[in-house]
Amino acid sequence: MFLIGDVCGASRKASSNNEPTEVSRCHSSPGLKARGLRRRAKLNHTSKTLYYPMRGEKQKTEESCPQRNSAEREKYEGAPTLIGIVGDELVEVQLSPDRMLEYILTPDNLNRAYRQVKANKGSGGIDRMEVDELLPYLRDHKDEITESLLGGRYRPNPVRRVEIPKENGRMRQLGIPTVVDRVIQQAIAQVLSLIYEPRFSDTSYGFRPRRSAHQALQKAQSIISEGYKYCIDLDLEKFFDTVNHSKLIQLLGETIKDGRVISLIHKYLNAGVMVGHKYEDTTEGVPQGGPLSPILSNIMLTELDRELERRGLPFVRYADDCMIFCKSPRAAERVCESITKFIEGKLFLKVNRNKTHVGSVHGQKFLGYSFNM
Repeated sequence: MFLIGDVCGASRKASSNNEPTEVSRCHSSPGLKARGLRRRAKLNHTSKTLYYPMRGEKQKTEESCPQRNSAEREKYEGAPTLIGIVGDELVEVQLSPDRMLEYILTPDNLNRAYRQVKANKGSGGIDRMEVDELLPYLRDHKDEITESLLGGRYRPNPVRRVEIPKENGRMRQLGIPTVVDRVIQQAIAQVLSLIYEPRFSDTSYGFRPRRSAHQALQKAQSIISEGYKYCIDLDLEKFFDTVNHSKLIQLLGETIKDGRVISLIHKYLNAGVMVGHKYEDTTEGVPQGGPLSPILSNIMLTELDRELERRGLPFVRYADDCMIFCKSPRAAERVCESITKFIEGKLFLKVNRNKTHVGSVHGQKFLGYSFNM
């Protein structure tokens, strides 16, 4: 396994059988510590993935670090503590608000990102470097890449435009990052997932660990069986191509306090796209095809989820496919009108009124399946 720079003092290499690395319990980086846990721990059964203790909540540990002094304990106190599943192992991480980039660049996190990119395979970006060429390149350039990321000098490459056919006969536009950028994006996405997963709605199923379209359909069927026979099947027009960058950066800034991470994500959003031999700016959208796109889209649409929950409206969302349920046709019409105003006025997205369905759930398709009553 390769290591891209020991920027936070972690020194243990990933094992040869692809098991996640255990990060030292007594991490030496200021404002940051991470612990690998082999013991059993209770998980939040709603999210099935993460337990997110409230700020200031104490965690029980089986062993202590005698060399950690009282000043370090005072610095760590109050920092968000995350417990997540990495492979088959529970990992606990305590992040200092302004040291998130250091954790993204730990060898453990970067190695997991590399393994994921390698497992996903896929074609190269504009530099035509393939996944099989990635490891030797990273070994030769690890220090240069890490230093440029920490110093704020790193510039992502434009993505390569690719079109694939959709089920309706139209074409879906993808943006393929270079394999190096895919590793960096994946490393960012892994940490964002630890932070945001516990904040996502229980009825959001797309692009989330241990959740599936089948579970989304089961939840929809459960809501219908409770008497919600009418629905709004929202169609967000070209969602991935029209995400407002300013709104997304604002939402990220409400949680992420490390400005370097916000800046790096912004650079990826503005990296541009190569269409053939022609460069085009990307002033909006989160191009599908890179590891960051799924979680950024969920961060944006979680605002819709929260609004629906605030109104007490049952719904199921899978990525940008959202179905809201009501008990009468009049209520469905009223909800459609008001939620459209929210989406367009607050999230700066566009609702396709011609494709948005309002009416009975009978015969309505969701994720390729129809509901029959």
